[in-house]
Amino acid sequence: MEHMMGLLRIHVQKGVNLAVRDLLSSDPYIIIRMGKQKVKTKVVKKSINPEWNDDLTLSISDPSLPVQLFVHDKDTFSLDDKMGDAEFDISPFVEAVKMRPQGVPNDTIIKRVQPSRQNCLAEESHIVWRDGKVVQNMVLRLRNVESGEVELQLNWIDIPGAKASLNT
Repeated sequence: MEHMMGLLRIHVQKGVNLAVRDLLSSDPYIIIRMGKQKVKTKVVKKSINPEWNDDLTLSISDPSLPVQLFVHDKDTFSLDDKMGDAEFDISPFVEAVKMRPQGVPNDTIIKRVQPSRQNCLAEESHIVWRDGKVVQNMVLRLRNVESGEVELQLNWIDIPGAKASLNT
């Protein structure tokens, strides 16, 4: 494996106003990809406002790679339907983690990430210091679909021995 910097825990909170792909609703789940890694949430039956509350973990060796998110509708007898996609950059988050803020009051904003054409943020995202950790909440607007947003929270997990590469 390449020089691993640490682990990115993505807490997939919920979807809001997702597209209908079955008769009146959908059975959504999310696939997250980064490089060759792929992780997946559970399926939430019959909901366009699903609450997953799933923790998915990616190992990070190249923070410049985009994190891609794909929402699908689970179908039993046919291929799963696409319900939109999004991507986001973890570079600002990793930069904040590298700062290793100490003695900072809880909920201090370390960095603000603005929505732009280069990201899928639906609103400004704050990277904050909370309970001794760097945390980023984000709302992603889905692309290639008529409607939908996904709410996530990013957390960093240090790996013993990997700190040296994070400090470079």
